[in-house]
Amino acid sequence: MTLDEIRRAINSDPANSDWAKRGVGPLFVADPAARIVIIGQAPGQRAQASGIPWDDASGAKLMTWLGVTEAQFRDPELFAILPMDFYYPGKGASGDLPPRKDFAPRWHPLILGQLPRIRLTLLVGKYAQDQYLIGRAKRNLTENVRAFREYLPEVFPVVHPSPLNFRWQARNPWFEADLVPALRASVADAIV
Repeated sequence: MTLDEIRRAINSDPANSDWAKRGVGPLFVADPAARIVIIGQAPGQRAQASGIPWDDASGAKLMTWLGVTEAQFRDPELFAILPMDFYYPGKGASGDLPPRKDFAPRWHPLILGQLPRIRLTLLVGKYAQDQYLIGRAKRNLTENVRAFREYLPEVFPVVHPSPLNFRWQARNPWFEADLVPALRASVADAIV
C-alpha cells in the first residue's frame, strides 16, 4: 500500500466513521524522505480543528527542545509525525482521553514500512513509550526518559512537552540540563 492508500483506508475504516462523517481525516504526516519520526499521544482539539499536528503550546515547546525552526519541523522530508491515534479522543476527567489501544499497532507498521530513511524515532510520552519500548522499558516514564542514552542512536524517549508538565520538569532539572542538549545533537545528526 502507498501512503495515500493507507490514508484512505484509515479514513474509510468503520472504527473512524464518526470522524469521517464530520469531514475529519486522520491527522499524521508521512513522507518517504523523512529522517525523524515523532510518535506522540493523539492530536489535541486545536490540532484536530486546524489539521496541523502539534499546533499548540506543546508543539512550540517540542520545537524548542528539538532545536529546530517551525519551517524545519513542518517539513515532511525531515519530520514524520505519527500519533498513537490520528484522531482527537475527547475530554476525560483529568485531560484528554487516551488514544485507542488498537490503533497504532494496526496502522503504524504500514506507514513506517513506507518511511525507509528514518534515522531517529522520538517517543513523546507514556503511550508511545509503552508501545515502542516493549521489553526494554524501565519502571516508569521518568526512568525511561532518564535512561535515554540506552536507547540511542535509533530511539529517543522524552516526556510530553505540555505546559501541564512544568512540575515534572521542575522535579527533574537533568532533563533541560542533560537530555535537551543530547536531543538537539541527535536531531541535528539525523537531519543532515
